[in-house]
Amino acid sequence: MKLKAIKRTMVLFAGIAVMASCSEEFLDVDGNGIFLEDEYYSNEIEAFAGLTAVYDVVGWETFVGRMAGLNAASDDFYAGGGSSTDTNELQVWSNYTLNPNQGPQGEFWAKAYSGVFRANILLTKLPNVPMSQDKIDRFTAETRTLRAYFYFDLVRMFKNIPLITAPVAAADYYTIPQVAPELVFEQIEADLLAAIPVLPATVSTNTEGGRMTQAGARALLGKVYLWQNKFTEAAEQLAIVNGTPGTTTQFGNKLLDNYADLWNVDNKFNSESIIEIVHTKGGKWSDWGNVAGSEGNILNQMVGPRNYERLDTIAAEDFVPGYGFNPMTEDLFNTFTDSDTRKDATILNLKQLVLDGNADYEPGYMDTGYFLKKFAGRERNRNVGAGAFELNWNQNTYEIRLADTYLMEAEAIVRGGGDIARAQALLDAVRTRANMPSIPANEENIFRERRLELAGEGHRWYDLVRTGRAATVLSSRGFVAGKHEILPIPLLELSNTIIVQNPNY
Repeated sequence: MKLKAIKRTMVLFAGIAVMASCSEEFLDVDGNGIFLEDEYYSNEIEAFAGLTAVYDVVGWETFVGRMAGLNAASDDFYAGGGSSTDTNELQVWSNYTLNPNQGPQGEFWAKAYSGVFRANILLTKLPNVPMSQDKIDRFTAETRTLRAYFYFDLVRMFKNIPLITAPVAAADYYTIPQVAPELVFEQIEADLLAAIPVLPATVSTNTEGGRMTQAGARALLGKVYLWQNKFTEAAEQLAIVNGTPGTTTQFGNKLLDNYADLWNVDNKFNSESIIEIVHTKGGKWSDWGNVAGSEGNILNQMVGPRNYERLDTIAAEDFVPGYGFNPMTEDLFNTFTDSDTRKDATILNLKQLVLDGNADYEPGYMDTGYFLKKFAGRERNRNVGAGAFELNWNQNTYEIRLADTYLMEAEAIVRGGGDIARAQALLDAVRTRANMPSIPANEENIFRERRLELAGEGHRWYDLVRTGRAATVLSSRGFVAGKHEILPIPLLELSNTIIVQNPNY
């Protein structure tokens, strides 16, 4: 099956939003907010529903989305929207005026800890579910990979966080301390290393698209190592994922010949995809009364130009009017060369279309005339079924794809003093696909290539922070070194707990 939404019920523990779910009905909750689980997880169907519930968190979307926020905080995009206060959580991250009570941190914290909570519950239940040991082992490996995924987000965004690896009684949430980030990374590594040999090498994209594989867990582990500057370890893991540059890997991955095909909404789980976040359209819960219940990709609606009008049906494409978030900066636009085939696939140049009389739109806040074409919703993909179409775009997003792992491995090799010839081959493969000539495989060139190849996919801000470039590149936005590399702990999490606010907030 493909992983889809299942019903949810929310309980709050010390301000941490945690979710539980089952396939058809709500789990019971007693007066103290503790789930009555004794009669659940009694068979394989219920265990799979629990696993689906953990995967479900990965795709949760609201208007304070992770990718929209990461884009807005980078030097490649602005928050945009209709005004300087439109979705203020994104605005204050974009201009670095965020504080413990204002910003996207509450959404991000709640989402990730919801995933951790669900994973911890399932891990305690799986050993006793009456099903084959192979199924127990696989479900466990997937769950540990997902827990690592959630903790990687948390430690990168907040650094100083509680590390919870087992279900905790509601009353005890008030006394859970933060731990050193090194301990969180140790847990992430342990989860992934335990999961990798158990996960399947490949899955059927028709029946299991979106489930974790060995390639996905290894790629995530390589990324975790790279974040910690463990270059030898990162290069080792990523080399297993990448194989011989330009050829099909042992896991069946290969760069697509045409970069633009990555953004074809129907081209799901293609050969370049390693970890893909699933979105669907027509979800029965996806209406304005339950935005958080959407299984759609809200980013498609967010980044479309406001009041877009197609005046020439040949020169202008069938974009649906959106909300004008994440307008692209002039700097990123000018970084692309005209010969780079990624330029047209990445950028909707409405400035030129308007000048040529082929289209019109309403400029939004911090408008530049350049929009993120990769994710702008199109009429041909618009949902016409149940639910609000604005919440029901079905374009999947790549958490990790092969070009990303090529460039991560090339960087790890160069920064770790490895095989420069291999790093060159990895970089050349990415550039050749983009119709770009070979350039030396050095740190700056690889870093610049990541900006072009992965533009708008939520990687740039993390890359700036982990390489120490953020304070310089983002100084004009208001970025303060020693503060803005991480987000503030959400104010609600400090109430009646022993959690301490991050420095300088």
